[in-house]
Amino acid sequence: MSPFVELTFEGPLARLTMKRANKLNALDRAMVDALADAARSIEASRDARVAILSGEGKAFCAGGDIAAWGGLPALEMWRDWTRAGHRAFEALARLRVPLIAALTGHAFGGGLELAAVADIRVAESGIKLGLPESGLGMAPGWSGTQRLVRRFGPSVVRRMALAGAMFTAEEGLALRLVDEVTAKGDGVARAEVIAAEIARRGPVAVQMIKAMINFAEGEDRDAPIEGLAGALTATTEDLAEGVAAFREKRTPSFLGR
Repeated sequence: MSPFVELTFEGPLARLTMKRANKLNALDRAMVDALADAARSIEASRDARVAILSGEGKAFCAGGDIAAWGGLPALEMWRDWTRAGHRAFEALARLRVPLIAALTGHAFGGGLELAAVADIRVAESGIKLGLPESGLGMAPGWSGTQRLVRRFGPSVVRRMALAGAMFTAEEGLALRLVDEVTAKGDGVARAEVIAAEIARRGPVAVQMIKAMINFAEGEDRDAPIEGLAGALTATTEDLAEGVAAFREKRTPSFLGR
């Protein structure tokens, strides 16, 4: 895992923190891979019920580090950099547990795309949000024109991606880019309060609700249906018989119940 990405578990809370403050938490390739690894670790945890994503310093995340991708040939940038980011962001967006983004600093470009994978975004007053990629002669590469449109609507994404509009936290609240605005310095604490409220609720219900909301948004069309089928079959006598027969090396005798 990258030294600039830290994952810790505190009971039911998974805390994922970007720690490259001197570079505004700009993502290099190792950080992208570490985010994907962290998503897998959260998925594998039996105790995790909710996660918080944050970044240290003045920025939540300033996007992809230009030094990491600026010199890549077009095909290599798509084949490696862009696709790696999509894999990491999709893994975070599809976490079985709710993810809260604590935006204690600016979220630009890939940083805003990263914030968009969260189920709930808490922003501190004074931060700014935007998609400046077109000013560099490029398009958003990590689902800025897809997930952001699904979650925030096309109008505000057009203003950011086409015209370079930047919004404050308060403007972002009115435009549904964020869900809450707190005073400066209170973002993580507020995210922790929300996380505690989620952790007290039934974990199966919470995770199923998240899956169904993702399905409704077009985030993951297969998982809820397959998950429901798996959950239903897991309660049947036929499954118990099938497992017992496998262990005893005999033909199962299914009763249809």
